[in-house]
Amino acid sequence: MTPSTSVIASAAAVQTVVDTEGRRLTLRQLTALDKLRLFKAAGPLLAQNQPWLGTAILACCVSAIDDVPVPPLVNELQIEGMVGRLGDSGIAAVAQALQQLGEPARDEMLANAGNSAGTPI
Repeated sequence: MTPSTSVIASAAAVQTVVDTEGRRLTLRQLTALDKLRLFKAAGPLLAQNQPWLGTAILACCVSAIDDVPVPPLVNELQIEGMVGRLGDSGIAAVAQALQQLGEPARDEMLANAGNSAGTPI
């Protein structure tokens, strides 16, 4: 598999999880462009707020709820709306699903959001 093929395959990889309310949440791994757009939507202050950003990342990983596509979140209001829509149940389900991806994927998605491999945090 070529490097570009593996990048495309990982970007297209989706996972489905069911939260405690019975909603089917379709998740996808954020690409570098997705992360860049998230930082832009958050603005300079919220992009440095780790608790807010961590929750925003979880919300932005949701690409569909009950098979209804969710459009990309492009501003703070949309991100907060999605967090509200998911609630504690949805956010917890997304976090658990990402945790099950394993250490490297979880670290890339949550701890190093936006940083290239080898970039100091």
